[in-house]
Amino acid sequence: MDYRIVLLIGAAVIALCPGNAGAQEGDPTAGAVVFKKCATCHIVDSDTNKVGPSLNGLFGRKAGTHPNFAYSAGMKAAGEGGLVWDETVLRDYLHNPKAKVKGTKMAFVGVKDDQEITDLIAYLKQYSK
Repeated sequence: MDYRIVLLIGAAVIALCPGNAGAQEGDPTAGAVVFKKCATCHIVDSDTNKVGPSLNGLFGRKAGTHPNFAYSAGMKAAGEGGLVWDETVLRDYLHNPKAKVKGTKMAFVGVKDDQEITDLIAYLKQYSK
């Protein structure tokens, strides 16, 4: 078989396989629906704190540092230890907040569905530009 045909077939298989290109791209509209689970305690469209800190401008922020919020010692320690909110860190945290940051006072048990987390991250990114 001609190697060019093998390359073309391989490229087609890769392009058509689910879970490849765009796997980490979420749907911000679906993420807005997922955010309703968070909205009791958090706000995203302003810097106002509620029961939890504002998530406006979250990406790139050192954990435990949003102004005028009384963070737990665990969250402050995580930030002092270098935890900065990015997509990977937030994904881990959202799966199981208490496992990612020992001593967090966030009572939420986490989001178990990976697609919901991907969509939620896409939604939150709109407010971190």
